[in-house]
Amino acid sequence: MSNPDNPQPAPEAQGSPPPEVEEAPHRPDEDDRANGPWHHVLRSITTGNAAVGVLSVFLAVLVGSVMILATNEEVRASAQYLFARPGDFFSAAWEAISGAYGALFRGSIYNTRVDDFQTAIRPLTETLKFAGPLIAAGLGVGLAFRAGLFNIGGRGQMLIGGAFAGWVAINANLPFPLLLIVSILAGMVVAGLWAGIAGVLKARTGAHEVIVTIMLNYVGYYLVLYALSTQGLLQAPNTINPQSQPIPDEGQLPKLLGDRFNLHLGFVLALVAVVVVWWLLNRSALGYRFRAVGENPHAARTAGINVGRTYILAMLIAGSLVGLAATNQVLGTVTSGVNSGLDAGIGFDAITVALLGRSSPLGILGAGLLFGAFKAGGFSMQASQGIPVDIVLVIQSLIVLFIAAPPLVRAIFRLPAKEAS
Repeated sequence: MSNPDNPQPAPEAQGSPPPEVEEAPHRPDEDDRANGPWHHVLRSITTGNAAVGVLSVFLAVLVGSVMILATNEEVRASAQYLFARPGDFFSAAWEAISGAYGALFRGSIYNTRVDDFQTAIRPLTETLKFAGPLIAAGLGVGLAFRAGLFNIGGRGQMLIGGAFAGWVAINANLPFPLLLIVSILAGMVVAGLWAGIAGVLKARTGAHEVIVTIMLNYVGYYLVLYALSTQGLLQAPNTINPQSQPIPDEGQLPKLLGDRFNLHLGFVLALVAVVVVWWLLNRSALGYRFRAVGENPHAARTAGINVGRTYILAMLIAGSLVGLAATNQVLGTVTSGVNSGLDAGIGFDAITVALLGRSSPLGILGAGLLFGAFKAGGFSMQASQGIPVDIVLVIQSLIVLFIAAPPLVRAIFRLPAKEAS
């Protein structure tokens, strides 16, 4: 028995090893704080999605430069005697690349070869004009991405929405600005309902939205073509061409800088759409449901979110944004009448814009401006330097390729791997 007057020492006092203290788990941000705030900022930049996007554009431009060299006759000629006179080759290469991207800059941002400021700034207004529908359609694709849906039906949604917007503008006898407002709403609503077909089928039957939206592209195209070829629907009177009447002045988007420039109110509406979608995704309960379903629909359903209804609402809103892009084209950019080519490839380019922007409204804004610059400056490259405009399309495709492979971009530039959040 132990004597209370002479207590036994504790086990630790008898020479037994002290219990090991469990070490706190190592946190990467502790190293960042130890190395200073700038190290933390640099690591955040290099591991973020923005770095991959910027470097993807850089790599695409670099590969595009190689293709420019391959298509330039002077470069190919000087390459035949490269080792005898290397200076000729490098001089021709520099002239080809600098001339191409210089023409791209002059055709999309500022024409440095003219003295009149209004003429010099005109390329920037063309870039903004082209960027407007790309931004709006990119928002439609990006919002669907955030909800876990692949909206590949931008072309059909633009055709249907643009056709209805044009039909209302031509046939509704309303004054300005009421006619313009009604036409825009008609295009957005009808395009949203057209996209909602894919959402309903996804929610009710589980049909894959990629297949449905692709098929709806064909259905929309032939429906619009039929309407444009039928008197009494969209076809202009006394003609056999699949073309509607011109959009009346009361239904056109007003130009922002006067008749000398083509920039119209559609670009402002695209900027408003960016703000609305940002608020929707980041500040509203509906946006939270979109993001939750996009991250994990099973967990969202367990949490009480109606996944099917969320799919339908996401496609309705996404389609209406693509419809806004269609009204931008029909009521602002090409007011000579509705035709079967009104989408101008924007429905598919919007997928690239959404990918480059990482489905973020602000990222889509930047990507839309970049691709608008490509569209505006590509023709200048072809006209002044004789470079095929397809080179710009190749650069756009390479951007998608590199964005789709972030590990490849990180490996090329030896960027640190993205940390799990």
